[in-house]
Amino acid sequence: MSQPDNKNRVNVTIYGENYRMCSSSSPEYMLRLAKYVDEKMGQIAQTYNHLGLNRIAVLTAVNLADELFRARREIRELQNQLYRKNVK
Repeated sequence: MSQPDNKNRVNVTIYGENYRMCSSSSPEYMLRLAKYVDEKMGQIAQTYNHLGLNRIAVLTAVNLADELFRARREIRELQNQLYRKNVK
């Protein structure tokens, strides 16, 4: 007997393409993610209007990875500041 997967499913449109997302995250969260990616792809496409979908997607992924790395670095710096403050 199979178990239910307890996954939420939502249909989204990212850069004119339809996708079905499946996750344990809430549908609202998945929609927010899709909207964010769609907006980022739109910004890249507007800046580089001669690029095709694949290159826009890759540049968007690189930009999102940059955001992630910068956020992680900022978190580490804040954790270090907090640690130094608590050690004194």
